[in-house]
Amino acid sequence: MTTSFFFSIREASPTELLWVHERIPEFPGKASLDFYTERLKNRLNLALVAERDGELLGFKVGYQSEKPDTFYSWMGGVRPEFRKHGIAHALAEFQENWVKTKGFTSVFFKTRNRFPAMIIFGLSRGFKIMEVIPKGGVEDYRVVMWKEL
Repeated sequence: MTTSFFFSIREASPTELLWVHERIPEFPGKASLDFYTERLKNRLNLALVAERDGELLGFKVGYQSEKPDTFYSWMGGVRPEFRKHGIAHALAEFQENWVKTKGFTSVFFKTRNRFPAMIIFGLSRGFKIMEVIPKGGVEDYRVVMWKEL
């Protein structure tokens, strides 16, 4: 991890989330502005971007789940050319600190079996694998990771 790579984190608009989303190669298909606005409307949510000199590097977005004291870290990613600089960790840290200030006691996210780096990332941040949901082929199985705050 490079330590001399400076960036900032701030709250993001749905348009900014979509812009970064479209530049994450692991996300198949085309997203839309409605994809974000519909999911986030009428719920407590936090949408973040990491940026450097006005350039968006990564994002993280989540919202209050059906269980009121649990936050769902729904989507996130870092553009490939900016990975390995601590951006994902910084976004997760910012999100978890915000989540704690809002009174949540746990956070969870879902990933797919085909993304071992994301599973390792979760484990490195203290998440536990709570469930594996078969869906499609084994590579598409959903891996649910959860963390007590």
